[in-house]
Amino acid sequence: MIFISILTLIVAKALPSLNIKLSPVYFTRISAIIFLYAGALSFNTLYIQSIGSGIGIYSGLFHITQVSQLIEVFLLVIGSLILIAWPLKQNTENTSIILNSYSTDYSLIVLFSTLGSCLLISCSDLISMYLSIELQSFGLYILSTLYRESESSTSAGLKYFLLGGLSSCIILLGSGIIYAYTGLTNFESIYSIISVSGYNYILQGLSLGLILILVGFLFKIAAAPLHNWSPDVYDDTPTIVTIWLTIMPKISIIILLLELHTQIGIIGGETNLIINTSGYAELLGSLNLETISNLSNITSHSLISIVGDSSMNILKNLLLISSLLSLIIGTVVGLAQTRIKRLLAYSTISHIGFILLALAINTEQSIDSLIFYIIQYTITNLNIFLIIIALGYIIKSSSNKDYTMKDIKYISEFKGQFFSNPLLSLSLAVCLFSMAGIPPLMGFFSKQFVLYSAVQNGYNFISIVAILASVVSASYYLKIIKVLHTSPDNEETTSLVEQKSVHSTQVKELKSQLKEGVNVGVQSTILTNFHSYLISSLTLSILLFIFKPTLILNSTQLLSLSLFNF
Repeated sequence: MIFISILTLIVAKALPSLNIKLSPVYFTRISAIIFLYAGALSFNTLYIQSIGSGIGIYSGLFHITQVSQLIEVFLLVIGSLILIAWPLKQNTENTSIILNSYSTDYSLIVLFSTLGSCLLISCSDLISMYLSIELQSFGLYILSTLYRESESSTSAGLKYFLLGGLSSCIILLGSGIIYAYTGLTNFESIYSIISVSGYNYILQGLSLGLILILVGFLFKIAAAPLHNWSPDVYDDTPTIVTIWLTIMPKISIIILLLELHTQIGIIGGETNLIINTSGYAELLGSLNLETISNLSNITSHSLISIVGDSSMNILKNLLLISSLLSLIIGTVVGLAQTRIKRLLAYSTISHIGFILLALAINTEQSIDSLIFYIIQYTITNLNIFLIIIALGYIIKSSSNKDYTMKDIKYISEFKGQFFSNPLLSLSLAVCLFSMAGIPPLMGFFSKQFVLYSAVQNGYNFISIVAILASVVSASYYLKIIKVLHTSPDNEETTSLVEQKSVHSTQVKELKSQLKEGVNVGVQSTILTNFHSYLISSLTLSILLFIFKPTLILNSTQLLSLSLFNF
């Protein structure tokens, strides 16, 4: 559906007759409708009876399951919300043409990137995995450099392209090593060979390849210590692009890592296969000295294979180390930030630490908390950036005509916004409190579930670090809230009043010119009604989650159970 729609929109843009008649705003709206329709089609596949055990398509390159389809629906809905919330702009005639062109390009590139994300969630082969991650990444590289007149956007896109290409090379190297040692690319075949191979050179090659693939994906989701590119890229790209970079690629990659880590954990984490002297297979628990002494009556030639959990332990330790570093670096370095998007980038790194902790634990309860954390993170982060976009256009609509300069760069620019825009400021404060984990907001429950599963499984030290990180990170969220509610100086108040009077004068002149039939442009930005409605809906869902939590919690519990039972 998405692929056919991409081809149709490209043809519509290429044909001069259609390109002139179709307003570029329509491309954004059509793309949002495509996402919603594709999401409805994906949801409809859940009624297929055999979807529970999974359906292989395209010769086994992709594997459709309940988890992949529901996450795909979630991705498509979030993508449609981002597109529909694109602000409408009325400006001078030349600038309007440039901005509308950006809107069209944004829509097409977003479709390409989302197609890669949907394919990545369902991939079941090393080949399809690499092609999907590249399709997603190439769209993100272009999005980062979408505003060609902006020097910062161009430099951010170049940095993202170079470092993203390096991570793709690491993933390709890991895939090549796995194929060189096993001759296999299908995930199910790789799981099978892990379950019957001892810790010989084949399993060593598999472990090395999986580690490289994991490192490459950790690089792409900006997990510490592979996070250095993230604050620079997020800060230099326009906010409407930063929304996409912060949310969409991370969801698809984390779900892929969840699938890989869960399946390998089920195979190699708990059982060991031997064949005794009588020729019967036996399953034993984790090997220790007592277990090995009980196997003294088994001759060496009768020991066919022992599935050691060494590869599983290596992956788990790697995830735990990255989680610990992400929690510490995302919290400590975030304290020193004065630029809003750099601070949110380090906040994202800290949240990635919680997600990786839940992924490393690898139990039904932790996977349940992981999926819920992803949903909470997506809703809260999306709302924060939508509010920042709205405040940016309200503050700078009359002072600058360039779209890329309407972004809010510094935290100090929020000063006194509560007195001029109280509803947006309160919505932003609610989202920031939720990110800090203040009860009874949604963010508190997501962190509570992750920490509870960590403590239950004996990860006490990293749980303490995560609690301290949440407490410390609350300080830089509170810093933003303090600036919002700080009364502006008299000079700033006077300047604000003057700007409002100038703006009202311009509007009056515009109305008079329109009555006379003069073709003019409005030097302001109009936020759509849906943009305002979306902010209010997301804020209420964060604020009132405690009154109806079962809808999301039951869904995440069913998804986690399906991963372990099918």
